[in-house]
Amino acid sequence: MEHEIDIAPGVRLWAEERGDPDAAALLLVMGANASGLAWPDSLVDALARHHRVVRYDHRDTGRSSWSFDDEPYALTDLAADAVGVLDALGVERAHVVGMSVGGMLTQLLLLDHPDRTATATFIGTTPMSGGPTDPPFDLDPDVLAMWATMNEPRDREAELDWRVEHWRLLNGGRLPFDPGEFRRMEERIMAHAGRHDSPNAHARAGQEGFDRGAELAAVTTPALVIDSPADPLAGTASARHLASLLGNARLVTVPGLGHALPEAVVPQLAEVILGHTAPDTAGTSASA
Repeated sequence: MEHEIDIAPGVRLWAEERGDPDAAALLLVMGANASGLAWPDSLVDALARHHRVVRYDHRDTGRSSWSFDDEPYALTDLAADAVGVLDALGVERAHVVGMSVGGMLTQLLLLDHPDRTATATFIGTTPMSGGPTDPPFDLDPDVLAMWATMNEPRDREAELDWRVEHWRLLNGGRLPFDPGEFRRMEERIMAHAGRHDSPNAHARAGQEGFDRGAELAAVTTPALVIDSPADPLAGTASARHLASLLGNARLVTVPGLGHALPEAVVPQLAEVILGHTAPDTAGTSASA
């Protein structure tokens, strides 16, 4: 079932839910500049066998309003959007799974809306700054070089080529990369959005408000940090540091995982997420 949610004046979000509407809700929060359709359908369907799964397009992605050029905002405002999606769908409390920047937004939800989060799962997530002994995290120079061209105008085919190459770099080099798989995904996202230009507003949005890492020690919500050892942006060091900051977290490694979600990793990802959200484990305490 699809929804259009008026989240703020002039801002409408696209959302979709799958699964039993009476099952425990699970909210998927995608990363920066990425449509909710970047969550593989096979993963959504696997999770929906046990949950009422909600995924959505951030503002300035997919079928949601592209509003940044008229009304600039900070990245932290996207956390309020996630709460607004829950409110609009009548979800009081949800398991939350955040990917990349979506995981940083999930950290904000744990701090500011702990009553709305049953569990939290982090994939490819950099910890917020401000925690004890923050280590340096080096981003892959090839990815940084590609990001420098993100805002350049491209026709549809050139934009598709750019996005597929971007996913190839993010995949990390340990798991096989199928360019056709990611090209099909991006073709679907373009059709869904009705446009092919680069969704880059989040790269231009304000970055303030992510300096609250020291507060994560007080979090009691059960958290699962998935270590993506081949991740060129948020690899093992990031995962271990995030797990150490959270007050109630455990760390699980998915071998070969990078900063992309190829079909090859979906079965194991679904298994570890569902293991975390299961009623007999979601309320238990664990340590990193």
